[in-house]
Amino acid sequence: MADVELKPQVYKDPRPAEYFDPFHERVRAREPESKVYEVVRVVTVLHAVITFRARGVGSENVPNGPVILAPNHASFMDHFFTGAFIRRRIQFMGKSQLFQSGISQWVFSHGGVFPVRRGYQDEEAFITSFRILERGGAIVMYCEGGRSRTGRIAEQARPGIGRLALESGAPVVPVAIRGSHQVRNWRRLQFPRVTVQYGEPFRFERSPDPSREAQQQAADHILEQIRVLHGQLQRE
Repeated sequence: MADVELKPQVYKDPRPAEYFDPFHERVRAREPESKVYEVVRVVTVLHAVITFRARGVGSENVPNGPVILAPNHASFMDHFFTGAFIRRRIQFMGKSQLFQSGISQWVFSHGGVFPVRRGYQDEEAFITSFRILERGGAIVMYCEGGRSRTGRIAEQARPGIGRLALESGAPVVPVAIRGSHQVRNWRRLQFPRVTVQYGEPFRFERSPDPSREAQQQAADHILEQIRVLHGQLQRE
């Protein structure tokens, strides 16, 4: 199935860091608002299951308490696919371009999404991530950074997820999503089948100040677990 061409990605957000402070403050202070999250959840899960015949495998592997869900990333729908088959309210970093004035910005903020400022080393996004894990929350973070345009897993991970896993000591659940890179083909009335597989959780020994090398090694290990799961889905 041929893919619809993606628009060029914008990698640097010109807005000042202070613009995003209210969004971080809201997510740090409270969990996602129940009504907003559940309405969005119902709509997106129905969309995933009906339109893309999405199914989940191994959702029992997601533990209670603080957890980092680490999926591969090929579609804007991946965070919804990741959360569709678990009864937990997940939160995730969204690229700062999503936070434009309007109803979508309100939904993201009240639904527990927080921005990562594109084109910068955004320490505020990490502070918010650690706060979510400290209160026992579930957070989605992508190893690969940006989306894959082919559905293939990246060769190397970004170190950020390694830092989050090492400094928090929270368990990591690798998640393989197959078929989502073709979700954009709905414009051609072509609807791929999407499968989400949750791997077994693992954790790293907690390190309050991991080196850059240690962060990268941890991130690469997480990505390799995703690659193994994704390969299993392909063979099946």
